[in-house]
Amino acid sequence: MRYRGAVIRPPSEASSLILQVTYGCSNNSCDFCGTYLDKPFRIRPWREVADDVTGLPASVKRHTRRVFLADGDALVLPTPRLVEALGLLRRELPEVDRVSSYANAQNLLHKSPDDLQRIRAAGLELLYVGLESGDDATLADIHKGVTAAQQIEACRKATEAGFALSITAILGLAGEARSLEHARATGAVLSAIDPRYIGILSLMLEAGTALAARHETGDFVLPDALGMLRELREIVAATDVSDCLFRSNHASNYLPVGGRLPADKEALVAALDAVLARPQDVRLRPEEWRLL
Repeated sequence: MRYRGAVIRPPSEASSLILQVTYGCSNNSCDFCGTYLDKPFRIRPWREVADDVTGLPASVKRHTRRVFLADGDALVLPTPRLVEALGLLRRELPEVDRVSSYANAQNLLHKSPDDLQRIRAAGLELLYVGLESGDDATLADIHKGVTAAQQIEACRKATEAGFALSITAILGLAGEARSLEHARATGAVLSAIDPRYIGILSLMLEAGTALAARHETGDFVLPDALGMLRELREIVAATDVSDCLFRSNHASNYLPVGGRLPADKEALVAALDAVLARPQDVRLRPEEWRLL
């Protein structure tokens, strides 16, 4: 399997075979993200993709159960090409039981309901969508390129086509200025999307990004660890979903928490309230241990 540049995947895809079908991210405008700054977006040539799959050792083909399509947004592929890629995986990897990818709202909105149903039927099951924030002011400030309403609509289309959704949001993304507005609006949008999975990360400023530059000039003030935990508390309190696995245990977070919503909502809020009331009693993750 050949890879170009930095290749990232969600933590839950740690044991998955990663197949690059695109390079970089078709949006690549978010001020906080430095992942693909040195990798211009393009669709990977089909022959390279096909050769990587067909050329896998027989033992790998027999034992691969999960595949993650990289880089930033496989759904930017034309629908016939994506369906073809999924068919190739089905033929060459007979034991695969889940194929997943990142997806952004722009690409979901550009696909017709029929396109999305075709892609789902071909075998793409789980989409990881970076909501980042439910607050329109924050989304505009970081140049996400979509509004909260557009993200809700994009996720609605995906859900109606049969995809499972894993939605991520980022603590600290609004800075101190709109910290709680960001948190409460994010909980409201998560409620409207009602995904199967929610993952919460904490902002880490990356050198070379526009947000890091703003921080250096004092234009962006990053909340401290307790500020981010207050945001997490407000997100949980504002989130009303039908049945969702909630996790805030990413390596970037100061305090790993998790549970199932709505069943564990009251307990999670109470636990975070206790931490905020007596932070000296809790050992938060040291800054030097945090990772992207």
